[in-house]
Amino acid sequence: MVFFAVLQLANIRCTSKPPVWLDVRWRSRGLALVYGGGKVGLMGAVADAALEAGGVVIGVMPRGLVEREIAHRGLTELHVVEDMHERKTKMAALADGFIALPGGAGTLEEIFEQWTWAQLGIHEKPCAFLNIKGYYDPLQAMVDNMVREGFMHPRYAEMLPFATSADEIIAGFRDYTPPARKWVQQPAI
Repeated sequence: MVFFAVLQLANIRCTSKPPVWLDVRWRSRGLALVYGGGKVGLMGAVADAALEAGGVVIGVMPRGLVEREIAHRGLTELHVVEDMHERKTKMAALADGFIALPGGAGTLEEIFEQWTWAQLGIHEKPCAFLNIKGYYDPLQAMVDNMVREGFMHPRYAEMLPFATSADEIIAGFRDYTPPARKWVQQPAI
């Protein structure tokens, strides 16, 4: 199983070392990590932890960022692409699921795109937030409000769990069954 982890370079009130909540036994679980390919910040720390655990780590980075020397050179694979759009497309194609760690606007944009694509049936891959220290609690409240106000069907909100551990996400991903596609014509009653 290959996971696309949406990682932001900053880390919320955490050290630069991967905290306990990222202690995933990559090799024993047959997992691989696909991510943006950076060697700095949380992105680099997660990649290093996965590599140290014997995991497969695949980076995808635009040429311009590689040329600025922020690419992680110790990865299992590093795919160099032309731009950010190609980067996201490549990472999505390589991944079996999508995990968003605490991050900023780019993190939200990437996970929301994959969540939307899953709703539309463009892919049938699971998505989740790793909700560390309640970081995503306000966003979870917003998604709950969308359902409450009738802007989102509950089945689509359920497609994007806010989990507090990597184990919870992995178990959910292994048991994932995609719901019916959004806006698919229903038979007349």
